[in-house]
Amino acid sequence: MTLSTTRDGASAAAVQSQLKAAVDAALAAARTQAQAGELDVRTGNFSLSPRYSREGKINGWQGSAEVVLEGRDFARITQVAGRIDSLSVANVGFSLSREQTRKVEAEAQAHAIENFRQRAASLAQNFGFGGYSLRQVSVNGPQDFVPRPRMMAAEAMAFKADAAPVPVEAGKATVTVTVSGSVQLK
Repeated sequence: MTLSTTRDGASAAAVQSQLKAAVDAALAAARTQAQAGELDVRTGNFSLSPRYSREGKINGWQGSAEVVLEGRDFARITQVAGRIDSLSVANVGFSLSREQTRKVEAEAQAHAIENFRQRAASLAQNFGFGGYSLRQVSVNGPQDFVPRPRMMAAEAMAFKADAAPVPVEAGKATVTVTVSGSVQLK
């Protein structure tokens, strides 16, 4: 979940100071509930840029900052987001954890390899051969691929300290493994 805020002001220093205060307040609130893997807290994008008048002169500054809440504990993440009043929800997204991706990939790979073997054996039999030998094989799976089963953009809205948790619901992801190769019929 990404929380963000924007600020406008006459000077870059003032806008940066306002953004820093908002992020510091959000981090302070979120860190009290942080737990590795369950709720990880980090800063996201931080930008500051000039605003220009019609004449092309700088007439002010605008900036934005983000805090990202990540982890497996949806309830904790949404509760924390609901308590942070210095930032608002900008984006909610789901993905498989690295551990789960590896586990599912290993299962899919074993299944794909077994399907390849069965198909090769069936082809050998259908062509009247007693078996086959592998000549070349290639197994491809997601490499540093993080499936995004469902991405939801939430309308930015400020939360008060007693706000209800943000409603979220995870979707499903697809992990694909491809086994291809050539066989020699015996």
